[in-house]
Amino acid sequence: MQQTTITIFGKPVRVEWSEAASAALSKLDRPLSVEMELFFSCLVRKRVRFDGEASSRDFVAASDRLQVAFRPVMTSSCVIDAEMGKPPLEDFHVVNPAAFVPHWLKISHSHGHWEGEFGY
Repeated sequence: MQQTTITIFGKPVRVEWSEAASAALSKLDRPLSVEMELFFSCLVRKRVRFDGEASSRDFVAASDRLQVAFRPVMTSSCVIDAEMGKPPLEDFHVVNPAAFVPHWLKISHSHGHWEGEFGY
């Protein structure tokens, strides 16, 4: 297990990645983008997005092969119908984003897929 601490919105975030993730990172030709998404709508949802799914503009380097961002998002309406597809997301501009920044992020790589979770 490797780890480092980064700062997002002035708040420390411990980032840990498994040995399998470290091996997969070493094979990349550019840093992996990892976004911690906190979704506000009629429910609150946490999700970790990787590379092409990550939409943040403010990444922080966690290593030479790993960059991390935190992005609070919302929808304009409360839609929880799974058949409706993905609702359009927009950045949720909170007055004090540091209050919502997670304390930790854990990243792993298994069977060719990136996995992640974050918490408080």
